[in-house]
Amino acid sequence: MTDEAQDEEEAPLRAVPRRRAKTITVAAAALFVLLGTTFPDAAAGCFAAFVVLMLVVHWPSRGASPRRIRAAEREVVWPGRGMKAVVEAFQEPAFIVDRFMLLRYRNPASLIAFGNMALGDPVSLRFRSPELLAVVERVIEHLQPGLATLEDRRPLDRTWQVEVVPIPPYQGERPHFFLMLFRDRTAELRLERMRTDFVANASHELRTPLASLTGFIETLQGPARNDAAARDRFLDIMREQATRMSRLIDDLLSLSRIEMKRHVPISTTADLAALFRKVEAQMRPLAEQRGLTIELIVPDEPVLVIGDEDELMQVFANLVENACKYGDGGGRVEMQLARTAERGAPVINASVRDFGRGIAAEHVPRLTERFYRVDLGKDRSQRGTGLGLSIVRNILLRHRSRLLISSQVNEGSVFTARFPDPGKSTADSD
Repeated sequence: MTDEAQDEEEAPLRAVPRRRAKTITVAAAALFVLLGTTFPDAAAGCFAAFVVLMLVVHWPSRGASPRRIRAAEREVVWPGRGMKAVVEAFQEPAFIVDRFMLLRYRNPASLIAFGNMALGDPVSLRFRSPELLAVVERVIEHLQPGLATLEDRRPLDRTWQVEVVPIPPYQGERPHFFLMLFRDRTAELRLERMRTDFVANASHELRTPLASLTGFIETLQGPARNDAAARDRFLDIMREQATRMSRLIDDLLSLSRIEMKRHVPISTTADLAALFRKVEAQMRPLAEQRGLTIELIVPDEPVLVIGDEDELMQVFANLVENACKYGDGGGRVEMQLARTAERGAPVINASVRDFGRGIAAEHVPRLTERFYRVDLGKDRSQRGTGLGLSIVRNILLRHRSRLLISSQVNEGSVFTARFPDPGKSTADSD
């Protein structure tokens, strides 16, 4: 915002008390001049009354109410052009507030991060964090810098470190203004959390295959040293365990990368219809190997959503792979796109359905947890890492989408990703 525009916005707030006093003064002067002209003998009395009225209007009353005192105290010098220029130069969001915690100035970066906030409003209207507000109050009272952490949930999940410092006043006065500087610490905290989770998960999940490998190696070095048949069988099992460890590490890294990017907005679009066709061609060999066919139910025209095509490919390839693994015996897997409405808002449902054994109701709420697996008996030999649906969920969260799961035992399962429809407005849907 330019200085001229800011001055125009601030001027009405500053001028209200002065304009009211000026109006009273001009009206009173006109009245007494009229009375003095009409009644010359009373001219001296009119002049004296005029002087007394001016003293009443312009002289502050000791018995003023707290609200009038606060309004008078707010009549301080507004942030100067130099102070505004410094705040404008910050790449991070920055606010200037007064000692009543009223917003006096904001820089363009704050508009992007927190949306528009009206000058003169309390900052507590936008930031409902007791910790942050307590730090601001403490800095105003003690005139010492303070730090606070703000967990903001709109428009995106972000963690801010907020530094609050008093702005040095002119001519040794008490500071009138305070700077609130916001620094985004989301990526750093996510990275730290990713490292911690990776070490914990890897150490837990890799322990079993490593123990198996160690046991088979010791057996091959000992009792089965000269047993060719046992050696071949053990080497096959060891290859499977090594492959599983490699897949587990890849999934952990993929999940960590997705969680790191989850707060980063997406500016590209993806065509779900074309993407479904690519996934069908990619997963067809696996389906045929298990005696299944993949049926596509998609419109001929593009179905556009705001999204990253590579990440969405990973989502639906994962869902179709699960449908092929656990839906065998159902004969087919359906991939369907449909436009519908949810609470009056247009949405796009992208679903993958199998007609296999289904999943018991008690397991459904936990399917997207890390390493949660449903024990399906004979499928133990093909158990995955337990991270696939967790990866799907995190990708969809980044796309502002939801994963809906519906399943009936012996009837199959439906996994639906629900996206906002950017091509239609609410009015159109009505």
